[in-house]
Amino acid sequence: MEAAARSWRPVRERSGPLGALALVAAGLAQALSLALPWSGEPSWWLQAGAMAVLAWRLDARARQGASWREGAFLVWVFALAWLCGTFWWLFISLHVYGGLPALLAVASVGALAALLALYYALAGAIYVAVFGRGGAGHPAWRALVFAALWTLAELMRAEWFTGFPWGAVGYGQGAGPMAPMVKLVGVYGLGAAAAMVSFVLMNLLCRPWSRASRHALWMLAPVALLTFGGHHVFSRDAGKLSVTLLQGNIAQDEKFQPGTGVADALRWYGEQLRDAGTQLVVAPETALPMLPQQLPAGYGEALRARFARGAQAVLIGVPLGSMALGYTNSVLGLKPGAASAYTYDKHHLVPFGEFIPPFFRWFTDLMNIPLGDFRRGSVGQASFELGGQRLAPNICYEDLFGEELAARFIDPLTAPTAFVNVSNIAWFGNTIAIDQHLNISRLRALEFERAMIRATNTGATVIIDHEGRVTHGLQRHTRGVLRGEFQGRTGETPFAWWAARWGLKPLWGLALALVALAVWRRPRATGSWSGRTH
Repeated sequence: MEAAARSWRPVRERSGPLGALALVAAGLAQALSLALPWSGEPSWWLQAGAMAVLAWRLDARARQGASWREGAFLVWVFALAWLCGTFWWLFISLHVYGGLPALLAVASVGALAALLALYYALAGAIYVAVFGRGGAGHPAWRALVFAALWTLAELMRAEWFTGFPWGAVGYGQGAGPMAPMVKLVGVYGLGAAAAMVSFVLMNLLCRPWSRASRHALWMLAPVALLTFGGHHVFSRDAGKLSVTLLQGNIAQDEKFQPGTGVADALRWYGEQLRDAGTQLVVAPETALPMLPQQLPAGYGEALRARFARGAQAVLIGVPLGSMALGYTNSVLGLKPGAASAYTYDKHHLVPFGEFIPPFFRWFTDLMNIPLGDFRRGSVGQASFELGGQRLAPNICYEDLFGEELAARFIDPLTAPTAFVNVSNIAWFGNTIAIDQHLNISRLRALEFERAMIRATNTGATVIIDHEGRVTHGLQRHTRGVLRGEFQGRTGETPFAWWAARWGLKPLWGLALALVALAVWRRPRATGSWSGRTH
């Protein structure tokens, strides 16, 4: 025990302000790992290193007898820096386009990050309560519990209060060696594996002379097996479709202005829809920024007539509804021979942009953003069938919620053969938000082994294949037309199978069981593990 105390003395000496700065730097590094500014690619090694720093600080303070409050604070500082560094671009939508005063916009982004960081603070508090003050366990066991606690925090952020899991750890591993396992365990399972690996490697680096640390390397075996299993191809070729993707690049501050953005959108999209020559044409979210009944005389009729003949079809973002029925953010589909238009209504609405949370009307009244309380579509809506393919639309950040997309795989006979994302990230300017969203779509394509075709207002307008690779793309923040081809797929990944039936409940259950076991066995850990650890 004395030797262990001596070995950790340098860590104790660094547990003051410099330690907090190290956590801030690590949190910012984790945000950076989601999409490197110079390439847009995720960085798996930077993400692993950032989390290793967190694991090192948390585990060291637990061993030194820190209180659960300090454990909560340490992880909260890391999470606050990480989340602020991840979605700082919300400031642009609030201040530049929403008209919120700059200081209030900064405070709003910081408050959101601070609140979401509380989930991770809870994980830190429980970790120190379990393993602090004589409750130390074998490094392998601590790594497993650390990963379980982190996963619970990620799941809370993903599902509670409508969920906002943007920047989850698993996305930083999207181009890394462990990425294939996402087809088996989903993005939160991938994040759990990343957390466990970071903890094991941290322990080995900090205490290479410890036999227990070396034995903990065996925890990497199941990670290696899951990664190996993810290299299996679970889907089959279902044929190809040619597609035209439209990127209007309508300025966000003009998009809903009748004399400028609206007129420009109606003219440009109308011309491109008229002249497209591929089997499918896709226009982005609210490409037509008016209700169908508000369109100029003859516009809607000409559009329907254009796709009522021939062999071409269109999916186009448009608001639907009425004052009496309510409004939806929707995708409208037209194709030859259809008795009626296809519609997909967005299910996962954006707080403050598409619905106003209770007690926050005062906040939205401070902004100039065209807000509305939209109706939610249902989960698992029918796909748009075309040329033997079943195309599953999703709108804006709905591709962030893989468990909701998985609901469409409950019946293999109606499961999508490809995903279609229509989006408008012009709210956030020409920032890293574009790359972050692209990497989310890429990991979703790999998770389901389905192509993801994306038509956006300002980018990234791309075709992603079933292996998560971008095969075609347009330059961002330019007006352009992307023509290409994508391959549909049938069959389902293990993640698609179990998430279609149970959502994220299996991950919740496993993580809760591990944490409950850790809490239950803590009093026994002092005697049974102290000799093996030290």
